Amino acid sequence: MAHMPKHYIQANTNGRLHSAEEPSISPLNRGFLYGDAIYEVWRTHEGVVFTWEEHWARLERSAAALAMELPLTADAMFLEVRRTAAAFRSQTKFGGELYIRLQVTRGGGSIGLDTALADRPDYLLLVQPCPQPSDETVQRGLKLSLATVLRRNPVEALSPAWKTGNYLNNILCLREARSRGADEVVILNQAGEVTEAAVCNIGFVRGNEVITPPLSAGILGGITRNLLLTSLAKACGLAAREGVIRPGDFSSMDECFLLSTTKDIAPVAAIDDAKLKVSADSVALRLKSAYAEFARGYSAARPEQRV
Repeated sequence: MAHMPKHYIQANTNGRLHSAEEPSISPLNRGFLYGDAIYEVWRTHEGVVFTWEEHWARLERSAAALAMELPLTADAMFLEVRRTAAAFRSQTKFGGELYIRLQVTRGGGSIGLDTALADRPDYLLLVQPCPQPSDETVQRGLKLSLATVLRRNPVEALSPAWKTGNYLNNILCLREARSRGADEVVILNQAGEVTEAAVCNIGFVRGNEVITPPLSAGILGGITRNLLLTSLAKACGLAAREGVIRPGDFSSMDECFLLSTTKDIAPVAAIDDAKLKVSADSVALRLKSAYAEFARGYSAARPEQRV
């Protein structure tokens, strides 16, 4: 058997299971050449794929926006997710929670931008352990920094609501923030309004209210963000709304947190010089507990989604 790398990632390319270290797509693949791709990331809670339907619906919206066909139905793809997860567990004997990434590309074909040159859609599944923040990181809180060189690409150009394989805007903004020692970045739109972080939505707390930028600011419609607005805040006795936020508002906010499928609710201690509350009795940690409770209920109700 081939040597297994310390951090093994299980891949599934169009139904073929293999190590992610092994090349599996053509150099002519449009996802590689042009970023002509879409993707989604799931995680498991108690072994159950969390919010499978919501992520799949967003994948369908991204595919429709790019006029891209999906290679499999949701049910058929879930069977491939189960196969890939089982292969990962067999290879690694890992019994914890999983990170599951599905990327769909328009396929390969002759070199050229015309989408008619594509042959057929390809898919690639990747499974690895779900990253878990340390207790120290949660208690300390993340440090964010405002991107000043670039703004979020506008909705009218390449909408951030489409979860595509084109991440240069996010990458370069994050690189700027990391150069200042920050963990993540806060990106503004063309109007100078807060949009999101590189790979997370963002929320703020002011008094008894949770505020998150509106979809119209040019952001990804996050699954965890939607849970915040529809159930998590209410479970904590808080009001929740969308609202325009500008950098000048940071000093008036009590707390800040990031939201994503893999991070769930991640407290933020500072955005550059603006300090924000991080404590054992914070709203962010109450929301994090409400998320964990929601995830437990979701998993218990869907044993058929266990992988």
